[in-house]
Amino acid sequence: MPTLSPDVGAHRLKATRSQDLDEAFGKVLSEYLELKIAVLQKTTDRLEEKWGMEFSTFKRHLAEDDLPDEAYSYDVEQDCWEWEEAETLKAHYQQVQMGWT
Repeated sequence: MPTLSPDVGAHRLKATRSQDLDEAFGKVLSEYLELKIAVLQKTTDRLEEKWGMEFSTFKRHLAEDDLPDEAYSYDVEQDCWEWEEAETLKAHYQQVQMGWT
């Protein structure tokens, strides 16, 4: 079973103002997941606003070759990759969060 060094445990307790290491770990993990999901949601929101559609609709338009000509530029490809990564990671962290709480 993995163990924590006394310094790491002490810092975790101090940072969370907890008296229990398990409780402190739970707080740290819960807050981390919330922050990660929020950051990824901001990326999703920004790209939805930019393109005026949800990612699933964007992917469908892309697959159907139904985007403006400039949609095949490097910048648009970067948006697609960033958007897909944000959606994938957000779903992953939400799944971890559901299993944790």
